[in-house]
Amino acid sequence: MPLTPSTMLPLGSPAPGFSLPDTDGHTVSLEDFKDAKALLVMFICNHCPFVVHVASELARLGNDYQPKGVAIVAVSANDIASYPADSPEKMKEEKALRGYTFPYLYDATQSVAKAYTAACTPDFFLFDADHKLVYRGQLDDSRPTRISSGHYDSASNPCDGTDLRWALDAVLSGQPVSADQRPSMGCNIKWKPGNEPDYFGG
Repeated sequence: MPLTPSTMLPLGSPAPGFSLPDTDGHTVSLEDFKDAKALLVMFICNHCPFVVHVASELARLGNDYQPKGVAIVAVSANDIASYPADSPEKMKEEKALRGYTFPYLYDATQSVAKAYTAACTPDFFLFDADHKLVYRGQLDDSRPTRISSGHYDSASNPCDGTDLRWALDAVLSGQPVSADQRPSMGCNIKWKPGNEPDYFGG
């Protein structure tokens, strides 16, 4: 499981379009959020320990910022043939378990992940009301601690979402978001064999 950083898509980039199914069978599109004050697109999955580490904070972000007019969507693009724990059925269970209040979308072709140059889970992309990229990077400085092969401890280094919350608050208050941003780190997106993007380092 290589530790993979964000690609750091250029700030100011327009939000790539998407139209993907959620865990309830509805189609969710970028156009659904044209009136949002901000749009947060998160690439996550079910099994990655780096996502498990931040899952509770992701739920809190939904509870705290959706009522303020921020649109939030999570996208899983992992190859479910190799990682069945990330299947749409399991995604529905994960959404209920974590208490996610935002749509959890499945990118079966991985084309949306490629359009965003998503590289890792979790990977965060925050757009302003004009759907221009203002933040891409880490949730905060915390990372899970590996205690043995395949086992991680999150309790010793809990996350609070400081970096992303700071960016969200800036957008909502009409303030510029500093370009001094640190990349997110996590498991690489599990690309289908032969479907790896040019920016994937292996």
